[in-house]
Amino acid sequence: MAADGVFDEKTSPNPLVEEGQAVNHSGGKEKRHEGRQDADDLERRGTRASSNLEYSVFSTGVKRYIVVCSSCAGFFSPLSSQIYFPALNTLATDLNVSIGLINLTLTSYMIFQGIAPVFIGDFADKAGRRPAYFVCFVIYLGANIGLALQNSYAALFVLRCLQSAGSSTTIALSAGVVADVATVAERGSYMGFVTAGSLLGPALGPVIGGLLSQYLGWRSIFWFLVIIAATWLVQFLFFYPETARKVVGNGSIPPPTWNMSLSSYLKARKIPKEDLIAAEEMQDSTSRKLSFPNPLPTLAIVFQKDTSLLLISNSIMFAGFYDVAVAITSIYQTIYGLTDLQIGLCYLPFGAGAALAALVNGQFLDYNYRRIAIRLGVPVVRNRHTDLKNFPIEKARLQMAFPLIGGAICLVIAFGWCVDFETHLAAPTVITFFLGFCLTSSFNTVSTLLIDLYPDTAATATAANNITRCLLGAGATAVLEPMLNAMGRGWCYTFIAFVMASTTPLLLLLIRYGPRWREERRLRQDETETQNLHHVISH
Repeated sequence: MAADGVFDEKTSPNPLVEEGQAVNHSGGKEKRHEGRQDADDLERRGTRASSNLEYSVFSTGVKRYIVVCSSCAGFFSPLSSQIYFPALNTLATDLNVSIGLINLTLTSYMIFQGIAPVFIGDFADKAGRRPAYFVCFVIYLGANIGLALQNSYAALFVLRCLQSAGSSTTIALSAGVVADVATVAERGSYMGFVTAGSLLGPALGPVIGGLLSQYLGWRSIFWFLVIIAATWLVQFLFFYPETARKVVGNGSIPPPTWNMSLSSYLKARKIPKEDLIAAEEMQDSTSRKLSFPNPLPTLAIVFQKDTSLLLISNSIMFAGFYDVAVAITSIYQTIYGLTDLQIGLCYLPFGAGAALAALVNGQFLDYNYRRIAIRLGVPVVRNRHTDLKNFPIEKARLQMAFPLIGGAICLVIAFGWCVDFETHLAAPTVITFFLGFCLTSSFNTVSTLLIDLYPDTAATATAANNITRCLLGAGATAVLEPMLNAMGRGWCYTFIAFVMASTTPLLLLLIRYGPRWREERRLRQDETETQNLHHVISH
């Protein structure tokens, strides 16, 4: 399959196999049900068992298309947050409101970034990734059209919240997709691309927004978002397969017809009628009923012992990242007298560092996993599920985080004192490049571990990550200006760096006690499943 989602008939005689909707031509109905039973068994056991069943029937080319497409979807939320930074002054003038009121739209956007995925994550894990993506992008497109046409502050505020609700869930969905198609041994590399997509937005958004605002006016910013979102949605409807493991297992079980891509549906019409009938029978016995989005599973993950430490650490690092990114606009304008477009260009080093982290950090995560697995005698088999019951996955992932966090702490301090002494622009520019690399790599490490812990509900787990980091990030940006005024730039960022350093003991505790807490949670889940089974049998 090519990167654009066009299927190669030579590598996949049955197009449904390539699309993740395999039908067994050679076997009878009994064999199909046996395959479904194996997939169900693997789904129930999650990370607690190994299996000879393929983890995913998608080819490497299809996996890459899925992950890159998901990464592009995750790019929209931070892009939309940052793209109209250069137009803030113009918006305040046109709408006849103060800059303080315009800044409230930034804070409200981040709040909805945290809240919205709480409702969609559980829905996506149960109903599938495709319906969740579709709903989110329809909301996002409607909000952007409204923003381009509105003429009042009230409309701007409400539509920005709606825009955030539509786009922010894509980050959680992207992480869920990686858990669907990638084994623990290759997950780091794939997560690198997903994380880079979500962090390129703060780097590229101000550049794009500066160009559009300066030459076409602030309304063009939202029309631009409409165009690129519609383009993504078109290819999604044509090519993107359903991947949710509770819907399609390892990709060998067909989703309901309404949940197929157009390409898959057209190819399915060429399949012999008897095979389609058998597939429909399988659908009836395995399809999940749509239910109202439930935030409780996400909140339950937030309060688990191990994940709470992980989420707190990641949120603090994320707040530090935003405290640097948000301040660049005002600080650079005050010190260097840059225009909106020039300030937007100063965000590019962040993007370059994030892109480098996407290429490098994931490879190191996979290498460290293989190194520890070989040392412990755990087989690393391509495209096979791995039992993590007695494997120190916390150590395998977080070992890579400590030097990155140390580097980020030093760089934040260096940035603070460079802008405090008003050094040449080249100094903070170089610092933000390395800061983008270190922080993106840290976020990638934590996000990968999170879906290792919750592979069957990865979108829900990532929604928990989203709510903690976005709410803390919103609070951090709200108090940044008073801190800068009270402490000065150098001491303010030194204080932020020391707060970031407090994450190190939390991660050490997670390495030490994480496997025990994970096993306790597994035993509780097994007990609950047993009780539910007895309840079903008794009735």
